Amino acid sequence: MNSIKNTVTNTLSPTITNMIRMDHTHVLEAFHQYEIDSSPQTKKALVNTACLALEFHSQLEEEIFYPVMRTLATDTATVDKSIPEHNEMRRLIGELRAMEPTDPRYDQTFMQLMRDVMHHVADEETTLLPDAERLLSDRLGELGAQMTKRRLQLAAPRAREIAVNTIRGFPTSSMLFAAGALIAGTYFAKRTFEGQSRHRRT
Repeated sequence: MNSIKNTVTNTLSPTITNMIRMDHTHVLEAFHQYEIDSSPQTKKALVNTACLALEFHSQLEEEIFYPVMRTLATDTATVDKSIPEHNEMRRLIGELRAMEPTDPRYDQTFMQLMRDVMHHVADEETTLLPDAERLLSDRLGELGAQMTKRRLQLAAPRAREIAVNTIRGFPTSSMLFAAGALIAGTYFAKRTFEGQSRHRRT
């Protein structure tokens, strides 16, 4: 029974490490779209998109990914320093939310957030994610499904905000990509949980 359940989960849901990489790509895309001479409305939409994605991402890692890695990894240095890095990101996000895009400090604060995030992403993608794929090989799909379910819970109350920011901040091609990714993620999550429910009943 457990092997069937794991097969369904692994097939229909992104692995937790791939999901983390997709989060990184999404945030870096928002960074890439940000330009100093963009309109205040576009700047604010891109900053809001990046900040909300980082908040979801940090919470998901702290609730699901880091605790598992802390129990299994022999070297937890990268995990241990990630929490203070998340807290520094939250501090900068708080500053950005308290400013208007016309504030002279707005660009500088967002650039600092970009630098911090890119350093954090580099550490995770070169060290932590490869370690996770080695240590959690048989649980990556299960943890990915768990993260997908929790992500949908976090995003549901903010769905309108996410949509408005995407429309205002991204060009059409990126909007279509983001919409497709969201639809695909929702579909895979739904199929995963339906599959698990059917197997639990049998």
